[in-house]
Amino acid sequence: MKHFAHLYAQLDATTKTNEKIAALVSYFSAVPADDAALAVHLLNGNRPKRAVATAKLHAFAARAAGLAPWLFAESYDVVGDLAETIALVVPHHVSTEPNVPSLANWLNVTIPDLATLVSKKELLDMPEDALYSALYSHWFNLNYYECLVFNKLITGGFRVGVSAGLVQRALGQIAGLDAKIIATRLAGKWLPTAENYLKLIAADAGDKDVSQPYPFFLAHPIAGEPETLGECHDWQAEWKWDGIRCQLVKREGQVFLWSRGEELITAQFPELVAAAAGLPDVVLDGEILVQLERSIGTFADLQKRLGRKAPAKKILADLPCIFMAYDLLELAQQDYRAQPLKLRRAALHRTVHGIPNNTILQVSDIVRAPSWATLRVARAESRARGAEGLMLKRLNAPYGQGRTVGVQGADWVKWKIEPLTLDCVLMYAQRGHGKRANLYTDYTFGVWKNSEQSLTAGQAEEARHVETAEEARQLVTFAKAYSGLSDAEIAEVDAFIRKNTLEKFGPVRTVKPELVFELAFEGIQKSNRHKCGVAVRFPRMLRLRHDKKASQADSLESVMALLRAINANTG
Repeated sequence: MKHFAHLYAQLDATTKTNEKIAALVSYFSAVPADDAALAVHLLNGNRPKRAVATAKLHAFAARAAGLAPWLFAESYDVVGDLAETIALVVPHHVSTEPNVPSLANWLNVTIPDLATLVSKKELLDMPEDALYSALYSHWFNLNYYECLVFNKLITGGFRVGVSAGLVQRALGQIAGLDAKIIATRLAGKWLPTAENYLKLIAADAGDKDVSQPYPFFLAHPIAGEPETLGECHDWQAEWKWDGIRCQLVKREGQVFLWSRGEELITAQFPELVAAAAGLPDVVLDGEILVQLERSIGTFADLQKRLGRKAPAKKILADLPCIFMAYDLLELAQQDYRAQPLKLRRAALHRTVHGIPNNTILQVSDIVRAPSWATLRVARAESRARGAEGLMLKRLNAPYGQGRTVGVQGADWVKWKIEPLTLDCVLMYAQRGHGKRANLYTDYTFGVWKNSEQSLTAGQAEEARHVETAEEARQLVTFAKAYSGLSDAEIAEVDAFIRKNTLEKFGPVRTVKPELVFELAFEGIQKSNRHKCGVAVRFPRMLRLRHDKKASQADSLESVMALLRAINANTG
């Protein structure tokens, strides 16, 4: 644990890539394989389940620090991170014992024991004291960074500023292997055991798991105009659909479906598994989409299929899915990723189109255009087709991993259509996390329930008795967003929130409804779960609208008009 806490401190203290890699190499070189395996697991974004409820941690930490509950709450409000707040306020006695428990011991013994104390029925007569004593003992015998990491582990909120790619590069240095090999071995359901870690860094890892996918190749957003990418004929254009990125893996007659988040989702899409029976052994990269009678379904349609281990016949009939194949990564145990895209696509067509009577496994259409100007015209049709824009892929490029950049620049580029936008009023705010824990960065926005022009006679009469007609209208929550502003804009909004807070509800602040923001989002659909009756996809802030008063923000009428227009275009 001391080694891992020291690594956490090193990674937290620098933004330099080489320093992060050096810290990782030093750590993995010094610890046993079981610790190293668990560290890889954690650093790749996997988090243990919460062991102790947040409310109990609040109460116990305040008790350990000798603070009144309200003072601990205020401290947490300022710091913005529960694990960090606890580490700052509880007393520490730095242990000098040479035999400090390992990371594996903490994760496999200490933390599960805490969870047992929480739920153990025979301790119901005094569970609080038993749990408090155990937690206090751990806090007291850890230094600040050890305590911080421990708290992040028991709250299920562990994360640190290092990418999976840097971890792979560090392990590659230790093993004397290309980081791409490490990435491939980690893909899929890699279990953090000592045996698997030794295989991970071995020169010869032995037999490959037949279910294992490859690391996904990801696209960069387009920077500027497409003409900067070179000649149009050097690129392949496809529609960018809004589904679930997936690798279809078929080896030794078995079919596996892996999401981009490396979750095995095979059981959720039995129609795809059945259709893949006609394929040879192959690995395909593509997208799972709902295929309605006349069009591709929305992501909201696809969400109804997710998480169902055994989909019912009705939902299979109402929301049938297809696999839209983009690329071929492996065929007959041969790795095709180093081949140029034009050759991989030719092999993809032969493989998928070789299945008779197949309508479920499809190959994405190429959007053909002789110039960027004509391709720009085609892109304008995206929303009418239910697509988000175009994917541009360099024809001579291999299949990379992550958001890699080739010798000629980005080989995969997403050229999305302009987002949908509405002007909304800031209603609520919360502090952010990490480096933004002291700033209000997480916002909830609303639109007017009635437009300014559509106040009823009764509302207009009532408005005479209030300061402005705006007060006679009602804001209804529309969306939450936390990205899109510059540091300077965040500071400006934060100052406004502090001066114009009307009410406090725990970490949430109700704000005087004056600031207008232009919100952007990729899609919109009806939703009974939201007060305004719609849900939006990927909301973010485009800009502050200092040129607009709150009364000029959009209303539910605007929202519904936009929804009707989208449905008319895609229907």
